[in-house]
Amino acid sequence: MKEDKILAFTGREATKDLLTETLRTGAQRLLASALEAEVEEFLQVYAEHRVSTGPQRVVRNGYLPERAVQTGIGSVMVEVPRVRDREGSIKFSSTLLPPYLKRSKSVEELLPWLYLKGVSTNDFGVALKSLLGIDAPGLTASSIARLKSQWEAECKSWRGEDLSHKRYVYFWADGIYCGIRGEDEKMCLLVVLGVTETGKKELVALDDGYRESGDSWGTLLRSLVERGLKHAPTVAVGDGSLGFWKALPEVFPETKAQRCWQHKTINVLDKFPTALRGKVLESVHQIWMSDTRENALKMWDAFARNYKDKYPKAVECLEKDKEALLTFYDLPAEHRKSLRTTNPIESTFATVRHRASRAKGCVSRASMLAFAFKLIQTAAPRWNRIAGFERLGQLITGVKFINGIQEFNLTNTNEAIAA
Repeated sequence: MKEDKILAFTGREATKDLLTETLRTGAQRLLASALEAEVEEFLQVYAEHRVSTGPQRVVRNGYLPERAVQTGIGSVMVEVPRVRDREGSIKFSSTLLPPYLKRSKSVEELLPWLYLKGVSTNDFGVALKSLLGIDAPGLTASSIARLKSQWEAECKSWRGEDLSHKRYVYFWADGIYCGIRGEDEKMCLLVVLGVTETGKKELVALDDGYRESGDSWGTLLRSLVERGLKHAPTVAVGDGSLGFWKALPEVFPETKAQRCWQHKTINVLDKFPTALRGKVLESVHQIWMSDTRENALKMWDAFARNYKDKYPKAVECLEKDKEALLTFYDLPAEHRKSLRTTNPIESTFATVRHRASRAKGCVSRASMLAFAFKLIQTAAPRWNRIAGFERLGQLITGVKFINGIQEFNLTNTNEAIAA
């Protein structure tokens, strides 16, 4: 019985290897055909060019030496066609296979993904062999050491990029704490994500702060102006960090504040006994889920009446940020889901926290900053545009909204009803 299981398993493995080899062979043929088509198209561009003696100037000239390119289905051998210009100035370089490409883009993205997801460098070789096959060349723990330096350089370059051509309508801001080698105090990553006028979410700023202090946030926000950012965001969303809210009006005085309801709810619930938290949570939800500011204020007053005598600290916690918690009613209703919390940052940086935990303090501040940058860079292509992004242009031009509805439409509706 045991022998039968072994034979069955071996058969499955053989089938799997055969399938992989078939896919690899097919990929090799497909790539060869694509390269041939690419070089033929290149030759057609210069088909009419001739040397002074008459022959065609740009011609085929065999192939470059065969080389292996690592892909998601293993190593694929390729030969890139070579072209010769009889006068020497025209060069052919394949866009499919640049001269020094050793692995496909998907594999390049796999390396930081594995590390950032918590695979330690000691386990890297095993993980790569399982994913890419036993013939995965050069993909070892040493690859990560080179990548770290590369990420740090990329992060440094990005942090100095020109922002004069950018306009952000909304900001999300948060501080993310991570453990660092040789330091008792945790590192605080200051993060700002933004929404452009076309609804696209982008990483705007990332820096190493000190306890989310006002000075740290001020330095970060001023750096955006120094990099050329000309327009203040309409609204900034964040938790109760005093540092950010102290610095924001100093740099962008016209920007409105929207406090994060998720953080506020957690802070309020902490002031109630466990047995009451379910009921309290429902009451808080009724406030920020109300369709209008007027209804939200009614729910707010009901919450205060019910709990101010026995739980005054909870009511005080909610009351102190009242205006900033309700800012979203002055913005398009389609944007509410995005503006009531800092979830876009929280969800992205859950992996950063996991990586910091797995690393067990073995990274430097520069490395952690680069890890966070690379994580966001790999996640950004999957970010969806904000719902109702068509409304962003209206905010930029100064259109007012009341309870999420454009003020002009609301006025016209009231006039029509009166008539």
